[in-house]
Amino acid sequence: MEKQEHTGSRRGLFADRPRRWRYLSAMAVVVLMVGVAERTGEREVIFPEMAALAIGMWIAPKRVWNVTRLQLVLLMGAGAVAGVCIVRWSPWPLAANLALAFAFAAGCLSLSRTTLVPLVSACMLPVLLHTESWVYPAAVTAMSLIVVVGQRAMERGGLRPETHYDRPEWNWRHDGVRWMWLLLAVLAVAVLPLSTGYRYCILPPLIVTFVEFANSKSGFRNRPVQVWLMLVAGATAGTLMEWMGHVWLGWSESVVALVVCACLFVMFERVGRYFAPVGGRIDPDDCAAAGFVLAAGPDCLRGGGFHRRSTVAVPALLRMEPGAIRLLCRAYAVAALYFPAEQGRAGMTGEQGTE
Repeated sequence: MEKQEHTGSRRGLFADRPRRWRYLSAMAVVVLMVGVAERTGEREVIFPEMAALAIGMWIAPKRVWNVTRLQLVLLMGAGAVAGVCIVRWSPWPLAANLALAFAFAAGCLSLSRTTLVPLVSACMLPVLLHTESWVYPAAVTAMSLIVVVGQRAMERGGLRPETHYDRPEWNWRHDGVRWMWLLLAVLAVAVLPLSTGYRYCILPPLIVTFVEFANSKSGFRNRPVQVWLMLVAGATAGTLMEWMGHVWLGWSESVVALVVCACLFVMFERVGRYFAPVGGRIDPDDCAAAGFVLAAGPDCLRGGGFHRRSTVAVPALLRMEPGAIRLLCRAYAVAALYFPAEQGRAGMTGEQGTE
């Protein structure tokens, strides 16, 4: 979790032009993504980790992931393609496919010597949602390009400091054992959600949070309650805005995405820290694009049923689980993912542990 570069003035964001432009750029690209999905009807265009990438690559003043720009585009695209291929051609059950997707992401991170943990989400999300469309990897690659090009433009324009890739030393055996333990922990946590149908309890951004917490140098490991509250606040904001804005008031999905983005960034300003995985509380299925940036959204994945009414999402309120139960399910997932971290090696997320 990154500490902000506050100016010392209560004016905060309004007194800091570079930070203000970084926020506006992130909001614009998120709204653009939702708008394209809304216009074309291609829900696969909505990529949950886009908000997280924008936070980590644009808004946070320090390097969050130790990765080059070219590596980011190639890895995210490869992970998305691998996820779709697993869905299309793997004969194994969902749990085995999720394990395969996680192992593929872990292998890519180890071989490339990078710390781009959102790759885990890019690879596992299509498996969890059973996405077979090639639109998804195309969208992931395109949005990754937008992120890296935007970061370079911000650095040249003086809106953020330049970042550099430091090739880390790698202990292959030690790293392999570590990823194996992480995989076993993910599968152990996934048993109950998969057996009961609550697949949102293992939403890939939660697994990304778990992997980040397993990093011995992650600064936010010292504030687990604060991180948990931010995750719950993000899920709550997305769910409420989806219901109030899209279902009740009839706002377009783009407008709701803009409002939810604003809520997320205001929370960052109030807390004084960035936590990129909060931006991945997204619901990219057919029923919940409206609450997409932070949201948990309706539990339409339960039983695999989708409901539509022409081009608008059906207000599936009668088929939603009670809000308190849904938040408790997510709280269980976050709490269970606080697996004891390995302490004896360098961190996974570059400078993320520094404050």
